[in-house]
Amino acid sequence: MTARLLALLAVALLSIGAVDPNDPFNSASIVERPGAAIPLDGAFVDQSGKSVTLRQIADGKPLLIVPVQHECPNICSVTLAGITGAIDGQAKYRAGRDFAIVAFGIDPREGPAQARDDLRRLAEQRPNEWQPVALTGAGPAIHAVTDALGYRYAWSTRLNQYAHMSGTAVLTADGKMSSWLYGLSPTPAQLDEALAQATAGRSGGVMQRILLLCFHYDPQTGRYSLAISKALHIAGVLTVIAIALLVLLLSRTRRKAA
Repeated sequence: MTARLLALLAVALLSIGAVDPNDPFNSASIVERPGAAIPLDGAFVDQSGKSVTLRQIADGKPLLIVPVQHECPNICSVTLAGITGAIDGQAKYRAGRDFAIVAFGIDPREGPAQARDDLRRLAEQRPNEWQPVALTGAGPAIHAVTDALGYRYAWSTRLNQYAHMSGTAVLTADGKMSSWLYGLSPTPAQLDEALAQATAGRSGGVMQRILLLCFHYDPQTGRYSLAISKALHIAGVLTVIAIALLVLLLSRTRRKAA
């Protein structure tokens, strides 16, 4: 009995450790790089088709960079709406006056039309008197920024979209990495703390890490895939382990009683 349970546990643990090298989920991550210098002079195009740089947009103020795929079928628009809600929920810092915000397109195939559509969807979700600048650009310019941020993502040919994390990078006025706001909906208090740190020129300090993969829903199959499937798989394996340990404990207890 004990040998069988140990074998079951071994198989369960091996199934957790099994990794598909072709799974884009394995390449999507955020590496903390507090104090890293972010290139601000790369050439990009905004939603109106105008050539612009991050330095021009920041204009000497802290800068929020929200990496997105403008035509993302999943949670990118929710991420933009979430950070917009956090901005509206606090009164100390105003967008445009105290900091700038950019919806930073990570797909080099997108252009101003996709950026405009992204902002239109954002305006429908959260009507506002201000909007972020939506950027698109060439691959080398995009990767120069995302590599410096420690923002890693991967293309899925099967789903025709990027696997990438949901988060907002907060930069100091001189373009240094200050902190990340993770997840779909950072709170106004978290944003306030991050902006206070960036305004003071400080770097470091990890905000609440809620790493959500922007790769959850497969519009072609109508199913949730990869991230959720993996989480359910791990939960199932852990349940098997817990039951096996319970059976083993009860078996030993009965032997001692006998």
